[in-house]
Amino acid sequence: MPASAAWARPEDLVESLSSLDNTARLKALRDVKNQIIGNKTKKLSYIKLGAVPRVVEILASDTEIPLLVQSAAAVGSFACGIDAGVKAVLDSGVLPHLLKMLQNGDNKVVEACARSLKMIFHSPLAPKSDMFEGHRMELILELLNNGSENVAEVAASVLARCCETLEHQQALADAGGLRSLVSLLAGSVKKQEAALDALAALTKHNQQLSAILIMMDQGAALSLIIRLIRDKSPRMRLLACMCLAHIGKACPAGYGQEDEVRINMLGILMKLLDEPGQVGEDAPGVLADLVTNNEELQKIAQKENAVEKLADILHRDTLPAKQLEGVLLALAELCSRLEESRRQLLDSQVEAPIVAAFVHPCEGVKVAACSCVKSLSRSVKNLRTALTGERLVIPLLQLLSDPSSAVQVQAIAAVGNIVLDFTLQKTVVMQSSGIDQLVHFAQSMDPILRRNAVLALKNLLYMADSVVKGRVVNELTVSTLCELIRDSEEDVQEQAISLVRNLAYGDPDCIDYVFAHGDLLLQAVEQQLSVSLRPEISMQALYVINNVAAGNERHKDAVMDLVAPHKVLSNTSGFLLNRYLQDMINPQLRVVAVWCIINLTYPGGTGTSSRVTRLKNAGVESLLQKMADDPCLDVKDRVKTALEHFSTAVTLVATTSGQ
Repeated sequence: MPASAAWARPEDLVESLSSLDNTARLKALRDVKNQIIGNKTKKLSYIKLGAVPRVVEILASDTEIPLLVQSAAAVGSFACGIDAGVKAVLDSGVLPHLLKMLQNGDNKVVEACARSLKMIFHSPLAPKSDMFEGHRMELILELLNNGSENVAEVAASVLARCCETLEHQQALADAGGLRSLVSLLAGSVKKQEAALDALAALTKHNQQLSAILIMMDQGAALSLIIRLIRDKSPRMRLLACMCLAHIGKACPAGYGQEDEVRINMLGILMKLLDEPGQVGEDAPGVLADLVTNNEELQKIAQKENAVEKLADILHRDTLPAKQLEGVLLALAELCSRLEESRRQLLDSQVEAPIVAAFVHPCEGVKVAACSCVKSLSRSVKNLRTALTGERLVIPLLQLLSDPSSAVQVQAIAAVGNIVLDFTLQKTVVMQSSGIDQLVHFAQSMDPILRRNAVLALKNLLYMADSVVKGRVVNELTVSTLCELIRDSEEDVQEQAISLVRNLAYGDPDCIDYVFAHGDLLLQAVEQQLSVSLRPEISMQALYVINNVAAGNERHKDAVMDLVAPHKVLSNTSGFLLNRYLQDMINPQLRVVAVWCIINLTYPGGTGTSSRVTRLKNAGVESLLQKMADDPCLDVKDRVKTALEHFSTAVTLVATTSGQ
C-alpha cells in the first residue's frame, strides 16, 4: 500500500502538531513535510489550515533533537519555491528561532536550520536587512568555518542572497566576510561554488571591494578565480565568470591580462548558453555584465554570432523569467554601440517577442525589453524602417503606466529614442496620451524619471513642426519649464535647456514659442548661463541664445538686450558671452559663443547696425580680434566671419552716411 494511504486527514495532522505526545508530533511533522515537498497545492492547503505557526512553535519551544530537525526541515519545505510559503513562515516569526538554533550543539539541527534560511533567502520577500541587525551576520559567518561541508556551503549561499545594497556589502566585508569567503575557495567543489556566488554578490557594483579582492594575497585569490573559469563543472565556470564580470564592471582595467581573460570568458559563456537548467538560465545575464561598456568585446561577440544565438533563444516558446531577462539585457548591451549587431538582431525578426516581453509579469523582463528597444532605436535606419508604427510604440507607451518605477524609467528612455527625428513615431505619440504622460513624469519627485521625461519631450521637439511644439509648450507650460531649468538636479537642468534649444530651432514661428510668456524662458536660460559651472549646461544655454538670435529682428533684439544690455557699453566685463569667448578649456563653447555674435550681426537686418555699434562699444570687436589666431580651427573660422560682419556693418553705415 502506498505510504500516502497511511497518512491521516490534513486537519488531523495539523491538530497532531500540537499534541502533547512527542511521538505524535514527530510523526505529524514528518507526514506534513513529506506531503508538501514539491507540491504547491498541498503547501497552500496546509498554510490555510494553520500548520505553519504550529511547526514554528515546535522549533521555538522543543528541545528534542528529532523534533527540532524535522520542524526546521518542514519550515524549509514550506518556503521552498513559493512566496506564499515564505510569507507564512516569516509571518509566524520563524527567523529569530532559526538563527538561535544555529548555535545548537547538534550539527543536524544547525544544518537543517541553515538550509531553511537558504530557502527563505532565495525569495524576494526575505528580510535581507534584518540579517545585519545585532550579531546575526556573525552567526552566519561562523558557519563558514563549520566542519560540515553542507553547513558551510549553505551559509555562503545565504550570504550571497543578503548582499543587495552597498551598505550590506560593506557590513559583510567589515565583519570579515570577504576574507572568510576567499578562504572557502580552497575547499571542496560545493564550498568553492558557494564562495564564488557570495563573492559575486559582494563585488557587484562595488569598486572598493572589487579592488580589495584583486589585491588580496598579492593577487592569489584573483588568480584562483581566473583558473576556475576553466573548471570541469559548468556551474563553477559560470560562477567564476560572474564574479570576474562583476569585478571588471566595477573596477575596469583593475588587473593585468584582463582583456585576455575577458575574451576567454566570452567564449566560455557562449558555450554555457546551451547548458540545461540553472546554468543556462543564468549565463545570458553574466554575458550582459561582461560586455557592458566594452565595445571591443562587443565586436568580438558580434563576429562570434552571439546576437544570432541569443535571438534564437528569444524565439523559444517558453523561457524562465531570469533567462528571458538575461537574454534581453545581453542583446541590449551587444546592440548598444554597434550598427551591425542591431542589423543582425532585427534580421532575426525579434520585434514580436520583445513586444510580448512588455506584458511579462516579471519587472526585470519588462525593464530589459525596454533597454533592448532603447539600444535598437539608437540607429537612424532602424527608426525609419523597422521600429515604426503602433505595433511597438503603443505597447511601449502603455508601460509608462506600469506600477514599477524601474519599468517607467526604462520605458521613458526608450520612448525618448523612438520619437527622435521621425514623423511617424511622433504622430503616434501625439495621437495617444504620450505627451500627457511625459508631461506628468517631467514633474515627478523622482529625479531619474524627471530627467528621462524631459529628455523624451526634448527629442519629441527635435525637427518637429510648430503643431507639435505648440502642444508640448501648452501642456508642459512655460512656468513648469522654467522650474525645470532651475531644477535642483543638474541633469534635469541640462535636458530642460536642451528642450528649449529644440523649441527655438527653425522658422520664426517656432522661435515665438520661447516668448509665449514674455521673456520668462529666456531669463531662466540667461540665469543658468550666468551661474552654471557645468560646461554641458552652458553649451545648451548658448545654443538656445544662438537659435533665438538666428530669428527675426525682434528675436535678435531680445537676445541683444540679454547679452549686452544698454548699460554695458564701456567694456566686456558685463558682456554675458565674455567668459565663454575666453574659455580656453572648452573650444566648443567658444565656437557657439562666436556663432551667437555672427547671428546678431548678420548683414541685411534693419537693426544690424545698431547691434554692431552696441557690441563694438562693449569691446566685443576687440575681443574677437584677439581671437583671430585661436588654436581651434573652428573658432578661428567663425571669428573671421564675425569680424567680416563688423566690417560690413561699418562700411554700410559709412555708405549710408555718405548718401
